[in-house]
Amino acid sequence: MSNQRQTNRRNFLKETALYSTATLGIGSQNILAHSSELNVSIPKMVTGFVGPQYYDNKEEELLKEVLESGAPFRFAGPGNPPNKVNDFEVAFAKYMETKFGLAVTSGTTALNCAMTALGIGPGDEVIIPAYTWWSDYTCIVHACALPVFADIDETFNLDPKSFEKAITPRTKAVIAVHLLGGPCDMDPIMEIAKKHNILVIEDCAQCAGGSYKGKKLGSIGDVAIFSFNAYKIITCGDGGAFITNDPVYYERAARYQDMGNLNGVFEKRIGGKSEKNFTGENYRMNEFSGAVMSAQLSKFDRILSDQRRNATMIYDGIRTIPGIRLRKQPDPAGDIGYSVFFDATSKEKKDQCLKALRQKKVSCSSLSGSVLLPTEESIMNKRTRHPNWPSFTTPEGKAIQYNPDICRQTLDVYDRFIQVRVGPKFTEEADKYIINAIKSVYSEIV
Repeated sequence: MSNQRQTNRRNFLKETALYSTATLGIGSQNILAHSSELNVSIPKMVTGFVGPQYYDNKEEELLKEVLESGAPFRFAGPGNPPNKVNDFEVAFAKYMETKFGLAVTSGTTALNCAMTALGIGPGDEVIIPAYTWWSDYTCIVHACALPVFADIDETFNLDPKSFEKAITPRTKAVIAVHLLGGPCDMDPIMEIAKKHNILVIEDCAQCAGGSYKGKKLGSIGDVAIFSFNAYKIITCGDGGAFITNDPVYYERAARYQDMGNLNGVFEKRIGGKSEKNFTGENYRMNEFSGAVMSAQLSKFDRILSDQRRNATMIYDGIRTIPGIRLRKQPDPAGDIGYSVFFDATSKEKKDQCLKALRQKKVSCSSLSGSVLLPTEESIMNKRTRHPNWPSFTTPEGKAIQYNPDICRQTLDVYDRFIQVRVGPKFTEEADKYIINAIKSVYSEIV
């Protein structure tokens, strides 16, 4: 497997830094950077970390309230807790059109809460896309269940046909991962899940604020998770959330993130309790993170609007190129505009296009932000933290094979598509520059 295919989100940012914040600069979006080498004026195009571009006195004000309270722990302290985490949970659940919200320390811990909420455990299988982030795999393994891979299609998300083919009598759940700012095609996924009595977890980490046919992502499946890592659309540096409409799922998740106990805050929300204490973890969000997330949430619509405006303009500008194929979008209006994607038709031409676009100082890459998991050495060898880990000691666990051959369709999509990063504060001039760059490169190479 080539090094390029193994690019993850951290390597991607290092790889493209030259073409985003470093070379193109961070500063006023209206100032032009002159390139004598190209003999053109290149607009400054800040991509990458979106949420911090909107930090202002709102975050500062709410953080100051936590400092002055002397109570950074959400449940107790020398002063009165300012309830920033509580306020965020309530507001976030409402924004996402669900009943219950739970703030935790990361998207990964939110996935662990989801596994616990749904009762995923030994003997269960959970289907995930072959191209996704590590956490969708590790949460299943940590639940002592068995991950089963299905292919992605040209949405870059779970292929419904491949999902259905992967179902066995042991399949208990599927993780529908909304990758790279675009929603899964949820209608067929939900139809298949209902037909086979399979639970649906929506991973909205890379598509927070997105929608599908008028429904907020996260409100469609049984439970959903979000990430507030610095790479995500709104952020407190690191954080996450779990949402659901089911009080029992919510209680189990709330218990798991607080050592198996149920704090009165959560008991009051669900109107009582139905579970006894059990072994849990400490995934509680602190008040500083809650303060920043409350401030970010108040700006969410503006951030999404800015991001979508630029992506839409670029897409509209390049879709008229003869023969060009763009990312398949089950619901274009629900895409958050994280990036723009087009098919270079082959790996060879993709590599040539990337080189040419980078010479024009356009921030671009292969698909980024996730991993081709079945090609990773540790996964192919089923390596866990203990050699007798239950996921792979059953007959099914011993028999399952992870390797590139199980995800050829996914590899084909990965090898052909180019990702062009979009910044929320691009000017119209920057959008037009990218459009013209893509038109020029595509016509010359593809």
